[in-house]
Amino acid sequence: MYKFLFKISLLSFTVVSSAQAAVDSYRFAHVTIATPWYIFIFLLMGVFAPFVLMAVLAWRVAISKSARETSGTAHNPSVK
Repeated sequence: MYKFLFKISLLSFTVVSSAQAAVDSYRFAHVTIATPWYIFIFLLMGVFAPFVLMAVLAWRVAISKSARETSGTAHNPSVK
């Protein structure tokens, strides 16, 4: 008996919430004048973040390579 009541209440809840979502569907798609700017800023971060990461990693590798070369020439004078 309880399983039957649970299924009925679950079914009625899904019907009511889908009807409510249909009535309030434009509330979630509200577009203002600021919306293109939000999209632009989001895409700007998504496009330029890999380039910033690439620059930081290249700089870090260059510094560590320079430090290795400097320490390597101090121990082995034949290396140019």
